[in-house]
Amino acid sequence: MTIRDLDPSLVWKNFYALTQIPRPSKKEGKAVEYLYGFGKSLGLETIKDEVGNIIIKKPATPGMEGRRGVILQGHIDMVPQKNADKVHDFEKDPITTLVDGDWVRADGTTLGADNGLGVAVALSVLESRDLKHGPVEVLVTVDEETGMTGANALKPGLLDGDILINLDSETEGELYVGCAGGLDATASLKYEMKPAPAGYKAYRISAKGMKGGHSGMDIILYRANANKVLARVLVPLLRDGVKLVSVDGGNMRNAIPREAFADVLVPEGMVSAVESHIASVQKDIRNEYAATDPYAGLLMEPLASIPASYIDDAAALAMFRAVNACPNGVWRMSDAVPGLVETSNNVAIVSAADGLFQVKTLMRSSVDSEKEALAEEFRSLFELAGAETSFTGGYSGWAPNSNSLILHTMKKVYSGMYGKEPAVMAIHAGLECGILGGTYPHWDMVSCGPTILSPHSPDERVNIPSVKKWWDFLVKVLEEIPEK
Repeated sequence: MTIRDLDPSLVWKNFYALTQIPRPSKKEGKAVEYLYGFGKSLGLETIKDEVGNIIIKKPATPGMEGRRGVILQGHIDMVPQKNADKVHDFEKDPITTLVDGDWVRADGTTLGADNGLGVAVALSVLESRDLKHGPVEVLVTVDEETGMTGANALKPGLLDGDILINLDSETEGELYVGCAGGLDATASLKYEMKPAPAGYKAYRISAKGMKGGHSGMDIILYRANANKVLARVLVPLLRDGVKLVSVDGGNMRNAIPREAFADVLVPEGMVSAVESHIASVQKDIRNEYAATDPYAGLLMEPLASIPASYIDDAAALAMFRAVNACPNGVWRMSDAVPGLVETSNNVAIVSAADGLFQVKTLMRSSVDSEKEALAEEFRSLFELAGAETSFTGGYSGWAPNSNSLILHTMKKVYSGMYGKEPAVMAIHAGLECGILGGTYPHWDMVSCGPTILSPHSPDERVNIPSVKKWWDFLVKVLEEIPEK
């Protein structure tokens, strides 16, 4: 069985088409052209704006012309993550999908259900000739995952509707009415390379086996962060004479890093002590994360040759001390919403290349002042280490609207279909609703989606029955949209 055999067939057909088009963030041009052609092929008004956002407008079905206009919104880009042993070029290769019981997953890579399924559902509404609905517009944005570029660039006056249904949340049966804001933080420190001394052996220290995951949705799961684990290993070693040659940890700000690597030079007389230290930390990590990340681990392997140079000791130790001390994970839980993370930080990327050491994190908070306070902690810490800091890509959260008409409608429809009320939630992830609502402040907004587990990691998978249930629900919601 393949995903094209699943029900609802139209949705899975459209999702399959998207899996065949490479669309990592900032490289989704082919997918944008596909969407533009899709709208045109249906004879619908189709707009591509200056950054690549696609808007497709479908008129109301007969008798539904007086209903409020609805915008179905998702993003076309996906997070490119793969297992270390998987050969895959996200800019060229299609995603291989597998049906595994009640789940669809990819073969060693992210699946792209975030947010490919949301886009597929919106395309299916446009393509279907059997639905009843008022005026519908589909808005598909670009580069949501690495900068909210499409949402930030959307111009006023392009869309006519006043209800927005965002299709980018990840638990069926939950309606989201609020989300966290975000801020990208970067610390940079220049360093010099020094000639490698005699009497040293070369090794690669790897922190790997972590589950990773979405830095908003999964941060509350308290999984191991590979960069933090590597820093925990390296700081005492660098302090005692081990020399750092290179470091490469994580590659996406919004993904909890699963792997981090450091090449080091170890004095010949210290090799046994270093091996013992790594084994001790490995034991501690396995104990501390036994419930949340049981396969988190460390590995020390000899390099084939001795590197010619290493990063100067002062810069290496200063930056890894700062990484070791940098806030990571849940910073504060919400007092107002039980179980909701209010503020967090993800130490996402640690790298050294071309004389520049960089640490990149993504801060999230539903309270702007807390996000600013966390940024000041980051600034203070890394500037004490001698690094320069910068902050970019900031955006505010989406505040819940207790008087939302579309929320009332969706709750009523869900209860009527399934005999229970949906959960009404706020989310710690950064949905585009807050940004879009700044440009279109009159929009009444709710977010929903199927059940997707472990987004932003190669373990990403979507529950097949939840897609059918979500599709049927949205179809009924479109029928029940109130009059203007």
